[in-house]
Amino acid sequence: MASAQVKNDAISTSEGSWPFNVRIAPAQVMEPLAEADLWHHAAMTGEIPSSSDPYANPELFRFMGSMEGVPDFLDLAETPAERAAREGWRASGHGWLEAGGKIAPGLLLAFFLALLGRWASEAIGAGALGLEKSPISPILIAILAGLVIRNTVGLPSVYESGLQLCLKKVLRIGVALLGIRLSLYGVGGIGLAALPIIVSCIAAALIIVRWVSRALALPSRLGILVAVGTAICGNTAIVATGPVIKASEDEIAYAVGTITVFGVLALVVHPFVAHAIFGGNGFEAGLFLGTAIHDTAQVAGAGLLYAQQFADPEVLDIATVTKLVRNLFMIMVIPLMAMVYQRGETDQAGASGIPLRDLVPVFVLGFIAMAAFRTVGDMGDAPFGGLISLSAWDSLLTGASSLSAWCLTVAMASVGLGTQLSRLRGLGLRPLGAGLAAALVVGLLSAGLILAFGSDLEMLSQAVQ
Repeated sequence: MASAQVKNDAISTSEGSWPFNVRIAPAQVMEPLAEADLWHHAAMTGEIPSSSDPYANPELFRFMGSMEGVPDFLDLAETPAERAAREGWRASGHGWLEAGGKIAPGLLLAFFLALLGRWASEAIGAGALGLEKSPISPILIAILAGLVIRNTVGLPSVYESGLQLCLKKVLRIGVALLGIRLSLYGVGGIGLAALPIIVSCIAAALIIVRWVSRALALPSRLGILVAVGTAICGNTAIVATGPVIKASEDEIAYAVGTITVFGVLALVVHPFVAHAIFGGNGFEAGLFLGTAIHDTAQVAGAGLLYAQQFADPEVLDIATVTKLVRNLFMIMVIPLMAMVYQRGETDQAGASGIPLRDLVPVFVLGFIAMAAFRTVGDMGDAPFGGLISLSAWDSLLTGASSLSAWCLTVAMASVGLGTQLSRLRGLGLRPLGAGLAAALVVGLLSAGLILAFGSDLEMLSQAVQ
């Protein structure tokens, strides 16, 4: 296209001429430019000088719809160059904001379901039925709501980081805070009384589940993973044992899926089963929940569900202590399972490489520390020798207990949101058969032993305390 001649013309109005000239290019020259690019083109070419007439700037009309003429922010996110230019505390602060943006969706969704559970429980009980206490606990509603969301509309990946935080951090904080509800004497009494049931259930799970796994022709490593997950502490034991016996990612995933399926089922069902079998005896119900359910999260959730449903907070304490004592057996059982698997293998690399932190979960230590804090605070006539008032001490205990319950409810909502029922088809019948056998064996043995010796064990616990 031939170059066009550009000339200066005075812009006239009904009241006269403007006191300056503006060079305007012919239409054929400006055709290839989009309207949004006009000002940028002009600034580079000089066809419309930005300094001579502000009203000649085409960018002005892009902002006519904004609030009082203030330009819209077109680039809220920072460029990579701007991020790279930050150093020191500015870079750290930027990193914290970025991490907060990743965890906020999942964390807020789980917290919303916890609030929904509390509101719906009160609405059903006091509102709809006119009862003083709701027949459905808040934590059960939160779990079921999470299951419905996950298995109907699905869960976008943006929620993953926040839900992982709930399951790994918020849950552990909640379990550790439970320790403030008991003294060390109470923890010792419950743990000592629960020890015979714990040892019997662990031994039965390891022996019978291994036998069932061989009968179902499951791979040896998968059978070991299901056995330790059932016997001790669910997914934590599986993840800690997997590298020791050189299990593949698929085998670990199958074992985790199997244990999770029956653990979530037990979380919802076992509190009602325990209340029916033991006639409302809180001590025996707590022992049952602590020994018959696999994972720590599921035990804590079941204990809280029982406490809310049947107004017996003692059950949560007993179930939690029983489960934490059971968790400590990882120190012995995981190396034992490694030796069993490696027997006859050419590679005799032992279990000595297992980090201690994988065998003793940090939240167990946190629970004991909080119980020690409670023990010291309760000594003497005044808390901590009079450093704080009795009313302040009671408020602290009540607040910590309430915070623990909220943490557990939020974590249980995350359990529901993370449970995809369609994955059952991918596990296959044989792993599910082994998981069902494990759940039935441990549950029946635990119930039978508690029915036979529960009263004696309760007396032993009270004597120690």
